[in-house]
Amino acid sequence: MLSPALCARLRDALLDHGFTTTGVRDLLGHGAHAALTRGELEAPARATREAGELGALVRLFLLGAAEEKPPLPALDELVSGGLLTAGPAGYRAAMDLRPYGEEETDWYVLSDLDTPAARQDRDHVTGVGGASLTLASSLVRTPVVDTLDLGTGCGVQALHASRFSARVVASDVAPRALAVARATLALSGVSGVELVEGPWLAPVADREFDAIVSNPPFVPGPGRVEYVYRDSGRAGDAALAGLLADLPARLRAGGRAQLLGSWLHVRGEDWPDRVRSWIPAGCDAWILQREVTDPALHVGTWQRDAGLDLSAPATRAAASAWLDWLEAERVEGVGFGFLLVRKRSDGGPGEIVVEDLQGELADPLNLEMAQWLDRMDWLRAHRADDALLGARLRLAPTATLETYATASEEGWRDAGSAVVLADGPQWRHEVDAPAAALLAGCTGALALEELIALLAFAHDRPTDALVAATLPAVREFVRHGVLVPA
Repeated sequence: MLSPALCARLRDALLDHGFTTTGVRDLLGHGAHAALTRGELEAPARATREAGELGALVRLFLLGAAEEKPPLPALDELVSGGLLTAGPAGYRAAMDLRPYGEEETDWYVLSDLDTPAARQDRDHVTGVGGASLTLASSLVRTPVVDTLDLGTGCGVQALHASRFSARVVASDVAPRALAVARATLALSGVSGVELVEGPWLAPVADREFDAIVSNPPFVPGPGRVEYVYRDSGRAGDAALAGLLADLPARLRAGGRAQLLGSWLHVRGEDWPDRVRSWIPAGCDAWILQREVTDPALHVGTWQRDAGLDLSAPATRAAASAWLDWLEAERVEGVGFGFLLVRKRSDGGPGEIVVEDLQGELADPLNLEMAQWLDRMDWLRAHRADDALLGARLRLAPTATLETYATASEEGWRDAGSAVVLADGPQWRHEVDAPAAALLAGCTGALALEELIALLAFAHDRPTDALVAATLPAVREFVRHGVLVPA
């Protein structure tokens, strides 16, 4: 693997030639860059023809082409370090190296090549895929002293954690993954990350952290390990359940953990109760299911991800065995989503919320996750009805009221209304006329109890009955950010 000194020289060369996320995007232009993200290579190849040294780097690392003499230092060392191969046609990339970053950062992520043959290697180190990006976009950025990146892989989450953590520890069970992560960090100019080897939380069994992030092997199936990045070795979703049980012991009071996970929808069981039961006492938790797949799609998706020929007899036999296992376990579907867990600082009982995302995400979830924690604190402080009634609330500026109608013999007939947020998860709540009027009146000028009294008078309803009907809805509105403290 590449030495730290060589990584530093390589980083300088890549930056000097403009091989950054911005530089590549500007070189290719919108159309060719979009084609590259779809895996279409001809348009970006054409865009690099007259692009000099930057064009050569794009062809070498992003298009898989051979370059006679790449504009890089110490080519022999890059070959011996495993980044390049040398042949009659010139040098080719032997590993995946690509620019990456967020605001005001120029990072580089090293990983194994994403080819069908490479993905079938048991110790394959994946790069920046959909799951990595999904988790990274959800991370709470509130500054902390130290963060554990559990199962770091190529080091993507450790890069992000370095932005909001004074110290970062990255662990993995695979020595090759740690070697790749070490090179990723060095190429990105990120220093001070401690890399530790071992399974799950064993390498940090005597330590506590302010934050833990993890994109663990979360693919439910029989208890085996075919691919280290994907399979936990425990049957079904038992590994996720076990990890959630163990996490609070590694968190300081008030610490948070964020991870991706999958859970089984078992015939005869309520899936929210199933996942809720995994959260230890004394923890707040938000489990947000993003999608559900049926067993056949689940198996096909992960066999395709491994680069297998789905029509090959061996692949079909493996699929059959996997489907047999799912059927024997009475699995009707497999859920996937986000988990946010916070250890209560006062040791009190936690609040566990399990729900589905209602549509496509319009924005990254990181702000929503941070605000959810703040909202839960506010709701806990206003748990008593009197405290909530005395609060002043405002309607979120991105909230809109939608009304809809159905056709009838007399024409359109009003069928209902819903308040919808235009940002974040775009939460949607059905509302009746009094609830819509209450939301419109939440301008921060009056306490909630005053608004309810006015509504009771306007709609000729008993105040006590309206309070009893309103407060649970108000708590839901606050939890989803439809209403915010004034």
